[in-house]
Amino acid sequence: MENTQKKSLKWLWITIALVVVAAIAVWCVISACNGKYVDVKNELGEVVGKKWVGGVTLPINFSATFAMFALLFVIMALGYLIGGIEIKGVSLGTAGVFLVAILFGWLCTLDFGSVPLLNAFHVNSVDDALVKNLKGPIQNIGLILFVGSVGFIAGPRFFKDLAKNFKTYIVIGVIVIISGTAVAVVCTLLTPDYGPEYWAGILSGALTSTPGFSAAQDAATENVARITLGHAIAYPFGVIGVVLFVQLMPKFLKSDMNHERSLLKIGADEEKKDFSKFFMPDQLGFTAFGLAIVAGLLLGAIKIPLTGAGYGGPCFSLGTTGGVLIMTLVFGHFGHIGKLSLQVPHETLKALKEFGLALFLLGAGFEGGVSLVGEISAQSDPGAFVAWGFVGGALMTLVPMVVGFFMAKYLMKLPLLNNLGSITGGMTSTPALGTLCKTAGTDDVAGAYASTYPIALVLIVLACQLMITLM
Repeated sequence: MENTQKKSLKWLWITIALVVVAAIAVWCVISACNGKYVDVKNELGEVVGKKWVGGVTLPINFSATFAMFALLFVIMALGYLIGGIEIKGVSLGTAGVFLVAILFGWLCTLDFGSVPLLNAFHVNSVDDALVKNLKGPIQNIGLILFVGSVGFIAGPRFFKDLAKNFKTYIVIGVIVIISGTAVAVVCTLLTPDYGPEYWAGILSGALTSTPGFSAAQDAATENVARITLGHAIAYPFGVIGVVLFVQLMPKFLKSDMNHERSLLKIGADEEKKDFSKFFMPDQLGFTAFGLAIVAGLLLGAIKIPLTGAGYGGPCFSLGTTGGVLIMTLVFGHFGHIGKLSLQVPHETLKALKEFGLALFLLGAGFEGGVSLVGEISAQSDPGAFVAWGFVGGALMTLVPMVVGFFMAKYLMKLPLLNNLGSITGGMTSTPALGTLCKTAGTDDVAGAYASTYPIALVLIVLACQLMITLM
């Protein structure tokens, strides 16, 4: 009886959704058929533009705020629907939001001038306010929420795990970045006309590294647009490739996840502390979370000059990701300041981690869809650029993962989940960590990610800069 009711409710909601979509489609068609453009004239009677009048209208204010939030939640809803589709136990998960965001970014560049409802979402370039809002505040808030949650989750076990596997994690980070950079150098030598700027952009996209992308832009004196193009071409596969890798490897190896989880905890268990006598300002832990985030942002803002030009030249900083990750690890490890509790409940962290990851992927995907259209259309031979960039970027994503994984497995004898966690850190892949936590059935894999991430972050920044300055 209960199953019958659930099925009835399911089909009810599907019917309602179809009716709403059909109604919007009909309204758009009627508007397009009945409306028309009229000239807009200035005080001198000169035609300065056109505007759409007539057709069917609705008493709705299609403001910039409306467009941003409408896109945000529509993309998120469709992304989770697609991400939830499983094929032989493998799914995109939250990365589905990224793919839908890329699609919507492309769709919003189309001319919807004859359809009043849809023209509110039209964008011309990445400089439009809608793109900047989704790419800037929305994406950065998502990144902070996700990385901060990961730090608090990994904090209690992080330092013991780091002490045991410190050298191994450093080696994996080095192997991953050097492997990817070697592929990028080979591609640069094979296609000298494209220039090192293009392949540095491909490398930063293949390793999903925004700091690497920024470092390449700072080092470039020409062809800066090619860095953006390369990053946009390689980034989608960089996200999806690692997400699928961490799901497929346990299946290929026919791993017993219960056994792997037990190995993950060996040497990483920590004595549980009783925080019941400490003062906790709020039950959801937002006070502790907020303090850690502010401390992380301050740490990430510190810049270290890399050349004799001082702060006027290329500089290294941990950035938002590195700073927030380190400080939340510290807060999560100690758990209190005096009698003030720094505990954040696991359910709070779980919700913030998932929501933050979705916002991050949404902002990155939407901006990527828009920029990809603009940058490709500006090239004289866009087909060749895309083809070479996609193949090269795919190799820069796959080769480091495969080399790093098998060296960690057979030479360093690292357990599977420590291995995959370290690979996601070496690839600086925030989305893949979220997927790995679900695949592993535990958030403890975040410790290996957090241990490898800093060395990979430093190396990818240096690699992208050196490719441009030395080649």
